[in-house]
Amino acid sequence: MVIALYMRVSKEDTCLPEESNSIYYQRIMLKEYASNHFKEYQLLEFVDDGYSGTHFKRPNVVKLLEYVRVKLVDCIIVKDFSRFSRDYIELGSYIEQIFPFMGVRFISVNDHYDSEKTQGGIGTLDISFKFLLYDLYSKDLSVKVKTALNAKKEEGKYISANSPFGYEKGKEDKHRLFIKEDEAIIVRKIFDMALGGYTCVQIARQFNKEGIKTPKQFKMETNKIKAEIFEWHSSTICHILKNEIYIGDIVYGKYYKKEIGGKSYLKPRSEWKIYHNHHEPIISQQIFERVQKNIKCTKIYETNKKHPLTGKLLCNCGKKLQLKKGVNPYFRCPYIYVTTHLNCIRKISLKFLEEYILCEVQQHILKIVNNKNKKYDFNIVKQLQTTYLNKELIDTLIYKIVVYKESNIEIIWKNESIEY
Repeated sequence: MVIALYMRVSKEDTCLPEESNSIYYQRIMLKEYASNHFKEYQLLEFVDDGYSGTHFKRPNVVKLLEYVRVKLVDCIIVKDFSRFSRDYIELGSYIEQIFPFMGVRFISVNDHYDSEKTQGGIGTLDISFKFLLYDLYSKDLSVKVKTALNAKKEEGKYISANSPFGYEKGKEDKHRLFIKEDEAIIVRKIFDMALGGYTCVQIARQFNKEGIKTPKQFKMETNKIKAEIFEWHSSTICHILKNEIYIGDIVYGKYYKKEIGGKSYLKPRSEWKIYHNHHEPIISQQIFERVQKNIKCTKIYETNKKHPLTGKLLCNCGKKLQLKKGVNPYFRCPYIYVTTHLNCIRKISLKFLEEYILCEVQQHILKIVNNKNKKYDFNIVKQLQTTYLNKELIDTLIYKIVVYKESNIEIIWKNESIEY
């Protein structure tokens, strides 16, 4: 028998005083249960450390469910139902329907539940109440954690998980920032070059030529994280030059969301919460203010709708092309001036792209209409035969468009057959 031991602990759980939810404790408990209740078996371990149980977007639970799908697991053992999921509705569908259908036995040790021995499934009243309580507990815990974080913000404490480039967290007090000199040297050089008249693009290009280590490289060395791209970009330079953390201030409450999971919007500066003299500055106030007058890296967000081709056009280096508006708008590769990639698109006219792609789309629609093996709704086909490009038309027909040098264009149509 192949037994999968699933263990999970979330960041919220690590804030609690109890040690019973730790991965170490769960592993000991589940292995002991398996040895006491099974004779011949093979153990597989699936661990999600630092993931919430309110959803199934966890790497190892996804991997476990894939093992279930291909029938590589006979039994799943967890410490309690909440380790597998805190969503009682989705958890119920897995244990009541999916696992029995796949022939997988499910055991929750602390809940004294074994799908092979329990009569009546999980629909019994006591287990249903447990599911409901787990769900309510998760929501209540989320509110408490957010309230605690907001309280720390009000006290002026630094609460971000990552320290900004140029600083490191204190070993004794994680809410305090201290200058990390090897990174601070680069920060000072960026401000000095900006004072000398260099633009963000020019600074990034110069750093790439000199081989100066990027923030990702520093983090990879100190935190042993994986990183693949080691190039300075103008956006990174711009963010450093505009960040008030380098004059000893921390800022909270800059953005708000109209809906959960929606887009973030910038608040007026008068509504920001700024805590002055929070830590030792790397840059003086006078230098910072002089740099703000010189640099031009603040993006102006327009309320107009995005062009329908935005997000569909790719440079041959793999990056999405960026639209530059003006009298003669054009698309370009956003990284052409700061990276070493060859054959990136420097400039291609928007009008040319619209005319070319519209012509190709019209030809593609005619091929669809002339396909006598399928039945099409004439009215919908007629709607697609427009004289201008729109987002619905592009999203329906086109997967992506690759632009090469000398205005060579490759349109990759969606593979699925389009039914009308």
